[in-house]
Amino acid sequence: MDNKASFRGVAQGCADEIAAVVTRLMEHSAVRLPHDGAGASAPLPDHEEVGKIIALGRRLIFPGFFGKSGVSPANLSYYTGIAVEEMFNSLRSQIAAGLAFGESPANSLCDRAEVLALEFLQSLPDMRRVLLADAWATYFGDPAATSADEVIFCYPGLRATVNYRIAHRLAMLGVPVIPRMITEQAHRDTGIDIHPGAVIGERFVIDHGTGVVIGATSIIGDNVKIYQGVTLGARSFDRDEFDNPVKGVPRHPVIGNNVVIYSNTTVLGRINVGDGAVIGGNLWVTEDVAPGEKLVQARHDNILRFKQ
Repeated sequence: MDNKASFRGVAQGCADEIAAVVTRLMEHSAVRLPHDGAGASAPLPDHEEVGKIIALGRRLIFPGFFGKSGVSPANLSYYTGIAVEEMFNSLRSQIAAGLAFGESPANSLCDRAEVLALEFLQSLPDMRRVLLADAWATYFGDPAATSADEVIFCYPGLRATVNYRIAHRLAMLGVPVIPRMITEQAHRDTGIDIHPGAVIGERFVIDHGTGVVIGATSIIGDNVKIYQGVTLGARSFDRDEFDNPVKGVPRHPVIGNNVVIYSNTTVLGRINVGDGAVIGGNLWVTEDVAPGEKLVQARHDNILRFKQ
């Protein structure tokens, strides 16, 4: 095919240059296609459809707060049934697309996707219990919160946690790609970055939230509260023979129960923060923290004051 033939309204000289760009872009060694180019008709996961799954999940977990208003005890069963059916259909199609992502699509993927979608839906009642506990913990721990309803409806920390718990469940079921899409939508909306592979206990609270980062192999216990700007990250990486980081190695902190980590603190490496520990703000922590230990800045007067 002559590439120049499709460049209507382009001067001959420009058409030649554009055709040369097209030829270079089509060089096989430089082209990277989904599914390695096999089965080009296989659909890719769709960001809008994944957003719909999140919205439906939020409606089912907190009925009446999101989606159509007017939900009441009298019609709750009706609205729940519609939302569950919609979520199943969206999940099934998106999980199938996720399973096909990076591998040759096959008819069996649709069957697997259906099973996984059903397994996820069956976990929703317990997910609701856990997220309601997260909401109440946020309310009781925040003097500015007027009600748990306000937390559910407005707070970015809980919003990101909802996305995380949906994504984590899908990740534990072995669904590829979709969990990361879900947490990245929360990252975009709230500035809170929680990897779906992290393991987070119950009554989890993120206060304010902007700039929080929780790495893929982090483990967090129950009744943990973290503030804005906290990073649970990796300090260093094991390297393979090509000097690339080895994947799947535990490299993020293990946080115990009843821990508080204040704003803009960075906790790095596979270290242990014991039960009941409190880590103050603006700290750099790379060693274990004992149970009940409190870490603060060494000096209270490390602020320079300049008079005009």
